[in-house]
Order: sequence, then structure tokens, then C-alpha cells
Amino acid sequence: MLILYRKKGDSILIGDNITISVIESSMDGVRLAIDAPREVSILRKELMEAAEVNRESAGTDASENKDVLKQMNEMLKRKERSE
Repeated sequence: MLILYRKKGDSILIGDNITISVIESSMDGVRLAIDAPREVSILRKELMEAAEVNRESAGTDASENKDVLKQMNEMLKRKERSE
């Protein structure tokens, strides 16, 4: 695991095509901007964990939940942008 200290306005590069930028930092947390190709799936860990629990209880395949999680994540992003 790599641990970095970044300030507002600083960025981290992952490979050749993913950039993570610190937009805001406060006592409550950090706002990050992630610039990545559309084919790269970006999901919040807690959503993946919730999908896993739901998958186990429903007995469905995890790939079925991935699309639903992606849609939920997009909805949350739009909500956060509008606030």
C-alpha cells in the first residue's frame, strides 16, 4: 500500500491515463476528482461491499450487480455535483 500526503490542488497519476486530484480537504473528509477513460470502472468500496452482501443473500451473480452499482454511483455523483 502506498500512502501519500496531498494538498488541495495536488494530483496523483495512476498509469498513463488515470489522474486523481484533491479538490477540497476539510475535517469531514476529502473531495477527489478522478479523470479516467470511460471503460475504467470506478465504484465506491462501500457500494461494492453492499452489492456483495445483497448478492450473497439473493444468490445472484456479482456481474449482474456491477451494472446496478455503476448506475447508483453515477446517480450519487450527479447528486453530489448539484449540492
